Amino acid sequence: MLKGALIGCGFFAQNHLHAWRDIDGAQIIALCDRDTARLSQTADAFTIARTHDDAARMLEEEDLDFVDIATTAATHRPLVEMAASHGLHIICQKPFAETMEDAAAMVEAADRAGVTLMVHENFRWQSALRTVRAVLDEGRIGAPFFGRVSFRSAYDVYAGQPYLATGERFIIEDLGIHILDIARFLFGDVATLAASTKRVNPKIRAEDVATMMLVHQGGATSIVDCSYATRLPRENFPETLIEIDGSEGTLRLGADYRLSVHDGDETGETDVAPPLLSWAERPWHNIQESVLAIQRHFVDCLSAGRQPETSGRDNLKTLALVHAAYASAESGGRTIAMSEFGT
Repeated sequence: MLKGALIGCGFFAQNHLHAWRDIDGAQIIALCDRDTARLSQTADAFTIARTHDDAARMLEEEDLDFVDIATTAATHRPLVEMAASHGLHIICQKPFAETMEDAAAMVEAADRAGVTLMVHENFRWQSALRTVRAVLDEGRIGAPFFGRVSFRSAYDVYAGQPYLATGERFIIEDLGIHILDIARFLFGDVATLAASTKRVNPKIRAEDVATMMLVHQGGATSIVDCSYATRLPRENFPETLIEIDGSEGTLRLGADYRLSVHDGDETGETDVAPPLLSWAERPWHNIQESVLAIQRHFVDCLSAGRQPETSGRDNLKTLALVHAAYASAESGGRTIAMSEFGT
């Protein structure tokens, strides 16, 4: 049994803890949070006896195999480096880091220590998106040449996470990072990117709409669009909608998790709705399912001694897209060659 500790007991970390309870071969035995009231409430809710308000002291005192870091990006580098120095495997929430320099330093620290470092980049682990990837792998629509990955909503994300309204950056850093990672997952690494952003909601500080065009190294072009200002007659939150045109057919993942595949001759439609886990709630259940899937993958990789799909090194490429998108938007939509960011 792998013994782990969770650092950070905030809003989303509760999903981490529910998922850990469902995974064979791993157990969270200790919690850490500087907010002692939140720490106590979380410990009581999940019946975890060992609690700490100082991460350094916890790592000294506890006998652990891994840590789950579910804190803000500014704290990731010191926590990752500290965990690596103790020889612990690490799963770290996104965004991985505030700068590419910090992200690279964390990857190097894990490599030097010989530990596994995985980024909790969970959207690509939603079962509907795994099914889309499987259709592409089967070659049913041929070689993709165009794609659209879209997340448009007016859901009140600020109620549960009020800090989202006050940061200097918002939708690309918080949500767009997931949607950009999906584009990489489906169409491969990126050669160039151009982006535009807009703030529609006057009550927030940063951008709540972003549109990005990616030219992938394999030749496909994709449009990645994100909005928390789109008032639809039917709210699709938190569904990601997909359009893919291939040389032999088309694929559409629409609202309500309806997957339509046209192979040039026939069209088939499938319901790829995620399961509703015992601890999950609608409409969050697709994301909650992906938390379970990615954490199970982390445990499987530790057991098998292989690198995880969303390793720290792999996530450097997704994080570079975020920084390139901001650089492009700030320069009026200039096309950015990803070689400028070392990817």
